[in-house]
Amino acid sequence: MKPTLHLIDASLYVFRAWHSMPPEFFDTDGAPVNAVHGFTRFLCDFLERAQPSHVVVAFDESLTSSFRNAIYPAYKANRELPPEELKVQFAYCKRMAAAIGLCVLADHEYEADDLIGSAVSVGRAHGMRSVIVSADKDFGQLIGAHDEQWDFSRDLRWDAHGVKQRLGVRPDQVVDYLALTGDAVDNIPGVPGVGPKTAAQLLANFESLDAVYARIEEVPYLRLRGAGQVYARLKEHRAQAMLSRTLASIVLDAPVPTHPDELTRSAGNGQTLDALLEALRCGPRTRARCKALLAG
Repeated sequence: MKPTLHLIDASLYVFRAWHSMPPEFFDTDGAPVNAVHGFTRFLCDFLERAQPSHVVVAFDESLTSSFRNAIYPAYKANRELPPEELKVQFAYCKRMAAAIGLCVLADHEYEADDLIGSAVSVGRAHGMRSVIVSADKDFGQLIGAHDEQWDFSRDLRWDAHGVKQRLGVRPDQVVDYLALTGDAVDNIPGVPGVGPKTAAQLLANFESLDAVYARIEEVPYLRLRGAGQVYARLKEHRAQAMLSRTLASIVLDAPVPTHPDELTRSAGNGQTLDALLEALRCGPRTRARCKALLAG
């Protein structure tokens, strides 16, 4: 069995905690920390269950400064920026992950997806398999023959075959699929009028976006609902499809540690952890669980 690298899409779980935990948790300065408490519980649940040897926890710090914003200013423009009090909580979450011995990644130019993709690439070069802990469909493009994606909250796991079952395309076609369908969550435009089913049918027939455009005169003759309209939309929005492919492509060479030893779960820092638990006013059960992780 190949050694396993677990990669956590941290921001997803911070936001989930922010929305699900009651606003009744405050630090010693009186600032709200409900998301930190929820995220800490998630980390404890994950580590107790997975018992991982190598872990990356990737955070988004590039909501307005990603290199994608320079390419396409409207990228993620539909998203509300987190309030100031949540930014403080994100900082706490990073400190907590580091204190219990996890490799924390964050960058102002590259998104968490890029940091995860680049760490997957590093692990793969050293014979490791990857388990990406996230529900985000974009990660389908990273799933290799030995890899998995794990939606921890729903306890659902899927491999490359599962990507095909979910999206109707292979992992190596996911970027082209997103180029065609777009992504409303990230404000990636895609080709208007081309939905998931049509995109999957096009890629089943042509294999890739480049082949779609190389043989576009064949599109009107496909057994495809509204083939004539699809043909017209593809022709009209070619530049937009190519832009969308660039925006949807996860970077594999972002600045991340280049050796698996740097991604190894460490013993953590008991003194830092104690100070954090005190500042967050954590209860005895959470304190005991976190300290047990250091010992384990």
